[in-house]
Amino acid sequence: MSRRPISLTHALRMLTGIAVAVTAALLLAAPPAAAHPMPHSVLLLDVHETSVAAELELPVSDFSRASGIGLDGDTTARQLTARTAAIRTYLAAHVRPTTTRGTAWTVALGAMALSRTEQTSTGPYRELTVQATLTPPAGGDPRRFVLDYDAIVHQVVTHTVLVSVRQDWATGKVADEGQDSATQVGVIRIDSRTMTVAPLSVNLESGSIWSGTYAMFRLGAGHILEGTDHLLFLLILLLPAPLLTAGKRWSGLTSTKTAVGRIGRTTLAFTIGHSVALAVSAFGRLDIPAQPVEAFIALSILVGAVHAIRPLFPGREAVVAGVFGLGHGLAFSLTLAEMHLSTTQLALSLAGFNFGIECMQLVLVLLALPSLICLTRLPRHAAVRTACAALTAGAALGWLVDRLGLPNPVARAADSAGTHTSQLLLVLVTTALLATLRMAVSRGHPRRSWRFAHRS
Repeated sequence: MSRRPISLTHALRMLTGIAVAVTAALLLAAPPAAAHPMPHSVLLLDVHETSVAAELELPVSDFSRASGIGLDGDTTARQLTARTAAIRTYLAAHVRPTTTRGTAWTVALGAMALSRTEQTSTGPYRELTVQATLTPPAGGDPRRFVLDYDAIVHQVVTHTVLVSVRQDWATGKVADEGQDSATQVGVIRIDSRTMTVAPLSVNLESGSIWSGTYAMFRLGAGHILEGTDHLLFLLILLLPAPLLTAGKRWSGLTSTKTAVGRIGRTTLAFTIGHSVALAVSAFGRLDIPAQPVEAFIALSILVGAVHAIRPLFPGREAVVAGVFGLGHGLAFSLTLAEMHLSTTQLALSLAGFNFGIECMQLVLVLLALPSLICLTRLPRHAAVRTACAALTAGAALGWLVDRLGLPNPVARAADSAGTHTSQLLLVLVTTALLATLRMAVSRGHPRRSWRFAHRS
């Protein structure tokens, strides 16, 4: 049987088919390529009573590719200013919140900035941050709306947008807790089947006034726990409370009852001072610059430390605590001012925030009270008190210089050492316990006790 010769065309087709099959087999057998993760956009929402403030965090490379606006890693602040109008025009066309019935909200785009940041597994990159205010129409609900958003996503199909609520007073979320505690409410990405970007429905109707008030209580308590400078001022002012004065020196001890009374009056005066300032500044909507307030607080700590070494105002600690408490109250009010609350929310927040401050302050003072009294009963209490006051004065001086515009290692070390207030109390209690134990051992050995007292 004779065979038909294979034509050249047929042979080429067979070779092509084999090559395609081999290539496909190799691709299927090969491990998947590890694509470098790309940064995503972040949309942070701060929900207020009549509007929603939004912060858009956009990767510069993807934003430039999608918008056609020239931004890169070398773009300066001046160049960003020149492109501001174009950026606003682009975002206005791609950020379209509406009511649940489709009525458009008003979008006002504000400040912009470029920075360097990093997301998990992405490496460092340049980011464009844009502030915006989203306002519903009359009758619209800022707690329930539809977010039609496709910035970057409409061109970069692999891009995603994480939408989170950073502040929402009614659900107990406050901006002071930071982005890490923001609650994610949805993800915006392109649907690969339809190649469309679906709007995101936002529903925050579960909030209540109790959630907001309790959140402010937690925030107030946290401010005392984390605000080392506030507690340090109170403790250093209380340190010489159990002592008597002789001329310009601390000399002799009062009774425990008198010492407790002084500590109580000083703590109460400090409470009244910062409560009054907090209420006046919050309800008066005073625009107070932060730098002089923070510098005043550092100065108050420095004065208290000097007083603990040499009496500056013996017997008038309560008055001084009340005066300096006004400055500390102004610092507390800066937190409430940043939240842009309505009058009703502000009143409830003020009550919760202040109650949290007072409760935590009372707990910490009660914990420190035995140690403060115990330290003054020790043979070498003057050396211990002077050492504590000197360390406090050094930290206060570092803070004061730093808050006047001159950063320094002393301030950084003080901030680092005082990250948690519990550390201060632990040092205070441990020092008192060790000193008391040593004194008790010395009393058990009369000769050693005599030498110890003689050296004092």
